Amino acid sequence: MATFIIDVPVPSMGATVSELTVVSLKTQPGARVTKGQKIAELESDKSIFDYEAPADGVVLALPVTAGQVLVPGALFLQLETEDASLRHLEAKGGVVAAAVVAKPAAALVWTPRATKLAQEAGLDPATITDIEATGPGGRVSGDDVTRLLAKRKA
Repeated sequence: MATFIIDVPVPSMGATVSELTVVSLKTQPGARVTKGQKIAELESDKSIFDYEAPADGVVLALPVTAGQVLVPGALFLQLETEDASLRHLEAKGGVVAAAVVAKPAAALVWTPRATKLAQEAGLDPATITDIEATGPGGRVSGDDVTRLLAKRKA
């Protein structure tokens, strides 16, 4: 059976989730993966979940990095596969190298939950500099925001 390249998108987690953060990557370009194999951990404002390979194949491009914030539907990886059921995801162009980012990178990387908590408290995460980032990969977590708000009330 002939192989073809598919563009695997960042998953959609429902109408209320507008961005996902890459917590960690469990594969790299050139790696052979099997359908259902854990290839990454992603975080929404509600949870951290495993992202699995949609088919057996070889990872050709993985244009994302840990800590990066992505929008659902953006390119997550390119996979060379023989799985004809995924023909609808066939890549229209060549293998990519650039990442698709939801927003510009900041000095501090905020989890979606942390961003939501800060905004609900009337704060702009881009202007907060007095917060300790204790989340995975040095990101600002929801717990960090809760501690900051308690400290500011005291």
